[in-house]
Amino acid sequence: MEVGAENSERHSQERESALKTFEMTDSPAGAEAQRQTWSGRLEFILASVGYAVGLGNVWRFPYLCYSSGGGAFMIPYLIMLVLCGLPLLFMEFAIGQYTRIGPVHALAKICPLLKGVGLATVIISFVYSTYYNVLMSWALYYLFNTFGASLPWTSCNNSWNVVANCSSGFPGNATHLQSASQQFFDHKLLEKTNGIEELGGIRWELFGCLILSWVIVYLCIFKGVKSTGKVVYFTAVFPYFILFALLINNVQLPGAKNGILFFVTPVWSKLFEVKVWVNAAAQVFNSIGIAFGSMISMASYNKFNNNILRDALIVACTNSFTSILAGFVIFSAIGYMAHIHNLPVDNIATNGPGLVFVVYPEVLSTMPVSRLWAPLFFFMLLCLGLDSQFATVEVGVTFIKDEFGPRILRFLKREELVTLAVCVLGFILGIPHVTKGGIYVFQLMDHYTAVVSLVFLAFFEVVAVCWIFGVPQISLMVERMQGKTPNIYFRVCWLLLCPMLVLCILTSSVIQYTPARYGKYKYPVWAEGVGWCVSLVSIVWIPIGAIQEMLHNKGSFLQVTTKRYHSEKWQIRLNANVSMLKTPSYPSNKFNI
Repeated sequence: MEVGAENSERHSQERESALKTFEMTDSPAGAEAQRQTWSGRLEFILASVGYAVGLGNVWRFPYLCYSSGGGAFMIPYLIMLVLCGLPLLFMEFAIGQYTRIGPVHALAKICPLLKGVGLATVIISFVYSTYYNVLMSWALYYLFNTFGASLPWTSCNNSWNVVANCSSGFPGNATHLQSASQQFFDHKLLEKTNGIEELGGIRWELFGCLILSWVIVYLCIFKGVKSTGKVVYFTAVFPYFILFALLINNVQLPGAKNGILFFVTPVWSKLFEVKVWVNAAAQVFNSIGIAFGSMISMASYNKFNNNILRDALIVACTNSFTSILAGFVIFSAIGYMAHIHNLPVDNIATNGPGLVFVVYPEVLSTMPVSRLWAPLFFFMLLCLGLDSQFATVEVGVTFIKDEFGPRILRFLKREELVTLAVCVLGFILGIPHVTKGGIYVFQLMDHYTAVVSLVFLAFFEVVAVCWIFGVPQISLMVERMQGKTPNIYFRVCWLLLCPMLVLCILTSSVIQYTPARYGKYKYPVWAEGVGWCVSLVSIVWIPIGAIQEMLHNKGSFLQVTTKRYHSEKWQIRLNANVSMLKTPSYPSNKFNI
């Protein structure tokens, strides 16, 4: 017994020594000791679900599903979720939770050669947040307009309407006509000009809504995960009450069945089209939010032995369930609208923001008790968007705190002011989107950020972690945190399937590349150049980081490539820590930092 107690005490001292070594050598500037953690496991899950479930679930997935084979699209979608989405989400959770630092420092330690990927994810997230919050300003504008004497997008008798080509319903194939809701969006909300060449003045009402949306974001995140964790209890849960309420209401409307059947009817021939499989993979990838750095950043606030596999399963499944639920809600309403106007469903269904800000407002105006459903719907959109916005802004804040924390706090004194500075900068960069030609700026930014840049970053992140850092190293990280090695399913996905699928998406995106467009409007050459510059703002850090690493460190390309954590000592510590986990005196569920 004495020998056992002696061994137990010795193992305890070794474990504490190893943990202290990890904290001192692997965490920047003592950030580990001061890092906040989520107050509970549910907060992290809700924050991750809220980030993954966004406006794209409401407009992109339903349209993509019906245009890519209806119910048949579910097959490639679910396959890509299992083979690509879930493993990569688990991988990002593991990186964030193990290193307990943001994506910049985490990826720099894991793969120094591709350390620029980490900085690129921070930049792309920040750029994304500057225009994503514009959608929140639109949702606020619609929300405020639901409280008037009547819904302003229901008639052609308003000052902004062009009466000669305004239709009180959907115009069908009459291309010279516009619906009243389309004219409200174009002429009232946006006051749209003829192109990006004519930005016009600022839309002051939208400017005010943009300020309000950034104020809301700041008030929700200024205390870090302590405040965000409380807010997501509402913002992540409330949209589901509205979606289920709308579904129950919509399925009782005439024509709803036709809309749902149009949404889910399988077109089996579509399964033989490569584009459908690529669309399925891209939808899973973009929806979960891989390569934005947000999942790594949020997981870095977890406790060290949090069950990330369980969390990854919950987030991935909830995200897909929400997409399918939103599809039923949207297309049951579109079927009802098609029934009212005696039109085919495909004359009403549309892609992009138009589905949410043009088609659905028209649908809401014809529903029973429309004055109740309209404000609830736009408030739901606000909640969906805010959750995603919290995470993207938090990536930038986390990077600044990890990299410059002590130096910045000498001047700003409080961490809340760091968050305020990030929000103010994001607001300033968002101002061009609320000009009269702002919709063209918005579409250009979205195309070259969320489509072009993201695919490149995702590919290099997967290469850096899965191939250069290596699956054995990821497995050791997971084993140290969870007490057991990931099963062969995850190891095969990381080693082979995920890199190959991401490479296919990248190749397809290059081959099928089309310039940005907004409706029938084609951007001038100089605007395309600006778009590529926006894309390069994030991508350029990958080669810069690689060149800097090779110049700074002597040795061959292979030596620089395979160098991990800047020192072989990290590998020794990792193996030592895993060995301690296997000691009977220290069961994995008690291994904690």
